[in-house]
Amino acid sequence: MDLYIEILGAIVGIIYLWLEYKANIYLWVVSIIMPAIYLYIFYDAGLYADFAINIYYLLIALYGWFAWKYGFKLFSSKKNKEVVEELKITRTPKHLWIRLFALYILLQISITYVLIKFTPSNVPCLDSFTTSLSIVAMWMLARKYVEQWLVWIVVDLVSVGLYIYKDLYPTAALYALYAVIAIFGYIKWKRIMQTS
Repeated sequence: MDLYIEILGAIVGIIYLWLEYKANIYLWVVSIIMPAIYLYIFYDAGLYADFAINIYYLLIALYGWFAWKYGFKLFSSKKNKEVVEELKITRTPKHLWIRLFALYILLQISITYVLIKFTPSNVPCLDSFTTSLSIVAMWMLARKYVEQWLVWIVVDLVSVGLYIYKDLYPTAALYALYAVIAIFGYIKWKRIMQTS
């Protein structure tokens, strides 16, 4: 694998994480570029679930851009004109946690099965674990739920070990940095949430 492509992916990943930390809408532009790089990296490394999730990342980036840019569309009763209210950082509603957990379990079982049955993956359970949680976390990010950072911390820490095992050292270092910044991101988003 081309080490320079992996380093480029790590640099783009750092830019993405900085924009996410700042709750900057341009993170969605970078989140279109970054998966394109990691599609190559993860396929080459035999991390097929991580490869597939980058296709999801491309699609959710479009949804996230739209959700962050246009928020919720409301209708004014006075002139019947459309009013756009920016999507705000909030807590994940309690009723969603059970659904998100059920989604994670369904994804974990399904992705593990596909990896075992149809790929030569030698890490199907860990690959599907990080992929399943990432799908959930990315949707939470698109909805601006502050707890998405907590989910990312788990994903990032497990990913560090997985990428070291697969000799993807720049990517492992990037995910270690992600884990640290995710802690600060959680604190910052909580602060933003409380002041808005």
